[in-house]
Amino acid sequence: MRLRWNMTRLSSWLFSAIAIAAIVAMAGLLVIESVPVWKHEGASFLTGTRWFFRQEEFGAASMIYGSVAVALIALVLAAPLALGAAVFSAEYLPRRARLALKVTIELLAGVPSVVYGLLGILLLRDWIYQVLERFDPLSGDTLLTAGVLLAVMILPTIMTLADDALRAVPGAQRVAARGLGMTSTEAVLHVSLPQAAPGLLAAMLLGLGRALGETIAVFLVVGRQDNQWPESLASLRPLMEAGQTLTSKLGGSETNIAYGQPLHWAAITGLGLLLLGLVLVVTLAGVWLQRLAGKHHHV
Repeated sequence: MRLRWNMTRLSSWLFSAIAIAAIVAMAGLLVIESVPVWKHEGASFLTGTRWFFRQEEFGAASMIYGSVAVALIALVLAAPLALGAAVFSAEYLPRRARLALKVTIELLAGVPSVVYGLLGILLLRDWIYQVLERFDPLSGDTLLTAGVLLAVMILPTIMTLADDALRAVPGAQRVAARGLGMTSTEAVLHVSLPQAAPGLLAAMLLGLGRALGETIAVFLVVGRQDNQWPESLASLRPLMEAGQTLTSKLGGSETNIAYGQPLHWAAITGLGLLLLGLVLVVTLAGVWLQRLAGKHHHV
């Protein structure tokens, strides 16, 4: 039994080390390949709003804006629904009904991204255009369309993790709250949600990381318009127009065009490095909060 346990631990450490080494190697390769664009553009690679590869101008700010805007739209739309479903599932449903609901929602996560993208083209794009018609949009391919589509895609991730966080709250605390005269709703608001708060925040961050990294579905409905930098970051008008994200740029034909042109290729790999960094930061923050929540419940 001890030997089996040692082998399990050894295998876990070994495969974890392989995964970490792969990520480090990937990041290192992207850093090396992107050096020419950092030398050419400097900090303006991050802050520049113009991307014209034929003039050797490479500014990634508009794509960073597009990625963040689309991901935040998805999070704002998906989080309330996912958290509400998680509270209903974890606090009110009997065990069998809870499992049935959770499995049903998790099936959404198994749908391929390209299918979501096709459904976005067939249904969502025209609906968004009709909703925004009074603002005279050029088409239904907008940052908002991509954000709404992503909201559907990240909802299972947030709901599942939020449900797990709520179920991790000891049942004895709920019983104690009811014994003090609280209603079931008050017990949820004053006991379950505060106790599960780190786990719920982790669920949202991991959903955000999924949204930042999504490619195919966003590529099909975002419009892929370069250099869409808003006059004001607080303005909602750019969300009603076509835009470009880091993933839609990397998933487009320009990646093939850039190969063989050192500076252009360095700019493309630089975008890959920025995307990897964004997703890693958000995902690691979510995992850290999950571990924090787990330690808190065990204490």
